[in-house]
Amino acid sequence: MATIGFIGLGNMGGPMARNLLKAGHNVTVFDLSETAVAGLKDAGALVAASAGEAASGVDVVVSMLPAGRHVEAVYGGSDGVIAKADKGTLLIDSSTIDVATARKVAAQAADSGLAMVDAPVSGGVGGAEGGTLTFMVGGEADAFAQANPILENMGKNIFHAGGAGNGQAAKICNNMLLGISMIGTAEAFNLADKLGLDAQTFFDISSTASGQCWSMTSYCPAEGPVPTSPANNDYRPGFAAGMMLKDLRLAQEAAAQSQAPTPLGSEAASLYGLMEAAGKDGLDFSGIIKMLRGDL
Repeated sequence: MATIGFIGLGNMGGPMARNLLKAGHNVTVFDLSETAVAGLKDAGALVAASAGEAASGVDVVVSMLPAGRHVEAVYGGSDGVIAKADKGTLLIDSSTIDVATARKVAAQAADSGLAMVDAPVSGGVGGAEGGTLTFMVGGEADAFAQANPILENMGKNIFHAGGAGNGQAAKICNNMLLGISMIGTAEAFNLADKLGLDAQTFFDISSTASGQCWSMTSYCPAEGPVPTSPANNDYRPGFAAGMMLKDLRLAQEAAAQSQAPTPLGSEAASLYGLMEAAGKDGLDFSGIIKMLRGDL
């Protein structure tokens, strides 16, 4: 079993750290939230006073942080993870951040002789709690091989996407596609309703026809057809619209930097931006159907 420092115990990081404890690893945690830390302490984790302390004397560091600036702050500087980690420590950042920052921090780690992978996730809070997350991993092949046994304790599907930053690239491209497809699915259900076609009938037809997609069959935005979807739980997340907007904005930033045209991605970001402006970005991202039909 490994000795692991875990930094960032939010809605995703907390359950991920718990799964590492359940797998028998020795886990030391750090978070600015005393409540989050207390919950992990009760589950058997040791507590560090800082991110640097959590990274010292461990085999592996795992982080789950809100944005690129937080990753830079936690990993950089004289008291950061890179400075405090022992030689041979593997660094795994599961935050969803911009590609440029992921590559910058990985290069800093390499300059200090540390292996690092970016390993953002898909699967939401349910996946984090159930240990069924999908990890999209960027980094050297040797670092991926070291990370894989740790990631297997937190996820079900683990993919090596290529070099540093490619995990982030895979995540934002996937979620841009998801945001676009959810809007299209919501529009289709709204139009079906206006034309007098009830949601279940349209679902039964389209879910077995050429319009079939994950946003319909697994996460249907219309009330009724998929009992487990947030649509049947007052659009409680799940995966919040605000988090989808974050990923869509990251995709647009990457598209601008790489000069890749993404007109539908741009429009999807604008539409989710309207949910944010309406103060409804705490709803599940499938709640975009409510905004499109004027219910927000």
